[in-house]
Order: sequence, then C-alpha cells, then structure tokens
Amino acid sequence: MSHRPPALLLAFLLLAANPHAASPQTGQSPAPQPAQTISQKIAASKTLLDINTATPDQLNALPGMGNAYTQRIIAGRPYTAKNQLTTRGVIPQDAYEKIKDQIVAHRTKH
Repeated sequence: MSHRPPALLLAFLLLAANPHAASPQTGQSPAPQPAQTISQKIAASKTLLDINTATPDQLNALPGMGNAYTQRIIAGRPYTAKNQLTTRGVIPQDAYEKIKDQIVAHRTKH
C-alpha cells in the first residue's frame, strides 16, 4: 500500500507553495510576465510623451497639468530622466505620480 497524500491535499500544498499557480475554479494558470528586451523598452518609450520635445498642448493634456506646470516643465528642459521633474522642484510629487507612467525623457542629441 502506498502512502501518497490525497490529491486535494497535494493541490493545497502546491498552491500554498506557489500562490500564482492554477486556481481551482478555472484550472488555468496566469500567463508569465516575460522580461522586456531593450528593443521592446525602446519601442514602448516611443509611445510615451517625451517631456523634452512635447508641445504645450501635449503637456496640458496630461492629468493634473495646467499652464503653470507646463511652462515650468518647458523652462526646465532638457531633462536626462523624467524624475528630474520632482528632484529639480519643477512639479510636486503628487502631480508627478499622476503622469509618470505616460512620460519619458529621451536624451537630447547634440
């Protein structure tokens, strides 16, 4: 007689060890998130608004941005990193949090 644990106990132990494993309701596991390649990151960054080249209208269209912030962003150019908007005191942290996933700071070409 073998001493194998019942299937339900085994499934519970597997789920406890890996909470991202298949759920009992669907029987499907979530798709793994592959790491982005450099070329994918570059392609994704091209869909973001570049704070070094954006027009006032484009910047105003961002959430929480108004003419005052827009003018401060433009006056502070160029940026080498998007977080310089806060480290240089151009906009407050809460305003940055609203737009950080929609912007990028591409390095300017000389």
